[in-house]
Amino acid sequence: MTRLLLALACVTAVAVGAAGAQSAFPSRIALPDGFQPEGITSAGEQFYVGSIPTGAVYRGSLRTGQGSIVVPAQAGRAAIGMKVDRGRLFVAGGATGNGYAYDAKNGALLRTYAFSPSGSFVNDVVVTKRAAWFTDSFKPVLYRVPLGPKGRPGSAFATVPLSGDYVHGAGFNVNGIDATANGKTLVIVQSSTGRLFTVTPSGTSRAIALAAGESVPNGDGILLDGKTLYVVQNRLNVIAKIALAPNLRTGRVVTRISNPQFDVPTTIAEQGSRLYAVNARFGTTPTPTTEYWVTRVAK
Repeated sequence: MTRLLLALACVTAVAVGAAGAQSAFPSRIALPDGFQPEGITSAGEQFYVGSIPTGAVYRGSLRTGQGSIVVPAQAGRAAIGMKVDRGRLFVAGGATGNGYAYDAKNGALLRTYAFSPSGSFVNDVVVTKRAAWFTDSFKPVLYRVPLGPKGRPGSAFATVPLSGDYVHGAGFNVNGIDATANGKTLVIVQSSTGRLFTVTPSGTSRAIALAAGESVPNGDGILLDGKTLYVVQNRLNVIAKIALAPNLRTGRVVTRISNPQFDVPTTIAEQGSRLYAVNARFGTTPTPTTEYWVTRVAK
């Protein structure tokens, strides 16, 4: 009898362990109904997603899929692209013309940056060792916020005009942004043309020539992983995976990642060998009960 009970206990333990393994790192993570998300960023197994119309930020676990609001909604704010770095959360404020820095642990507002009073759409942000860089989809500039020791955000900012190969046009222009590991080179995508560029800290841009005349129209959030660049093509419901040359001057589209769960993915975050895309569902009229989610795919 003792042996039988022991065997049953072992079987039960194995079954529970298998169920737990299956539920770890879910392929679909639910966000609050009616949230209207756009930006996503991650730090370890935690992720952050922002709400376009309210500025709220939801923080959750990639392992369990569970989470809660860390930055509450507030009138007059918006949350578009975002990056978490050294305990701070930097958020692009869209049509407000602002950028924000929050305490990533408790959601407290640390700084507000009034980049532009009107005619702007502050769309995305990347953080390097010495600065946070914000894009503006309506103006041919980047905004640079200097960082102090341990990544502490400064109170001032600089507007850096884009020069070189970049040509500003109508509609949404510069959107997603990322940087090389040393922070000396930025990479941006121009949504309206599907062109990619490297940018120096002084604002000089150089086009990245893709093989076979390829481009990434509707390019939104981007992620640079060594010499591999991932570009979310939002309304096309794909993520372009691009192999870049060592000097970043040329590239080749290796594949385009798709998934049945994609519904206008806008930005991506990474965790190990996984990418996490937030679905903005721009083709669906938002209501308080509209469902939103994050989709996990393999790199």
